[in-house]
Parts: sequence; C-alpha cells; structure tokens
Amino acid sequence: MAVGPVLIVIALVLVIPVSVLLSGAVVAGLLGWALKSEVDAEHEGSELLELNV
Repeated sequence: MAVGPVLIVIALVLVIPVSVLLSGAVVAGLLGWALKSEVDAEHEGSELLELNV
C-alpha cells in the first residue's frame, strides 16, 4: 500500500483545517487586544470605562 497518498489525504483533511482555525484564532485575539488597548488609551478618564467590565 502506498503511504504517500494516505499522508497527503491526512494532511488535507486534518492538518490544514486545524492550522487555519488556530491561526485565525490567534489573529483575532491579537487584533482584539490591540484594539481594546488603543480604545482604552484614547478614552482614558471616561466614566463609561468603569462600567465596561
């Protein structure tokens, strides 16, 4: 039995979708952190920041 095609199918079905989802989660986390830090700095002293927990 050929091992090469089986490894390619496993990579296409398991490895690539998982890596795309994980990299998307990392990008979303970094973007959310960066935007929250920027908005907190921009609106420093606002009473609305105390309500946002």
